Amino acid sequence: MKLNKSLFFSLALLVLACSLYRIWDGRPFGFAPQMAMAIFGGAIIRNKKYAFLVPLVSMLLSDALYQLLYANGLSKIPGFYEGQLTNYILFISLTVFGFFIKSFDWKKIGAASVVAPTVYFLLSNLQVWIGGGGYGRTSLLACYADGLPFYGWSLVATALFSGLFFGAYYLATRSEKHPVLA
Repeated sequence: MKLNKSLFFSLALLVLACSLYRIWDGRPFGFAPQMAMAIFGGAIIRNKKYAFLVPLVSMLLSDALYQLLYANGLSKIPGFYEGQLTNYILFISLTVFGFFIKSFDWKKIGAASVVAPTVYFLLSNLQVWIGGGGYGRTSLLACYADGLPFYGWSLVATALFSGLFFGAYYLATRSEKHPVLA
């Protein structure tokens, strides 16, 4: 499918909506659509450099909003923090999992929705441990234990939002003779 104005506009709205959702304080930590967005972008955007931009722009926008709220005393969570660049690299690398989804194979979409958050959990908590342990912990297992609530919610969110994104895309393109993702 050619990236036309309508699809570009839809992706821009998706990025904005996901960015705004990520800063909502009422959601559980880890329950955000960005991982699903990375997988979806990797699957549907032919130009792979643009596929990596979709989750990156969403993260930057939501972190800028977090920082604005933090600077004005409306949030306890800062938008920009030490080690963020490494976290961004880990996050946008999840786009690669979408590259393996070439058609509406729900098994591959489901597998990517489980593997991507798992890889992120393992690598990001390893990063925390290497950087000093986080929360004063010194063992890698303690860092993984601290991250388990985030991991559980990221699995649920990635599965849910992947279903929504790929399902909506499938419904929007099902009239095409052979809907291909990449």
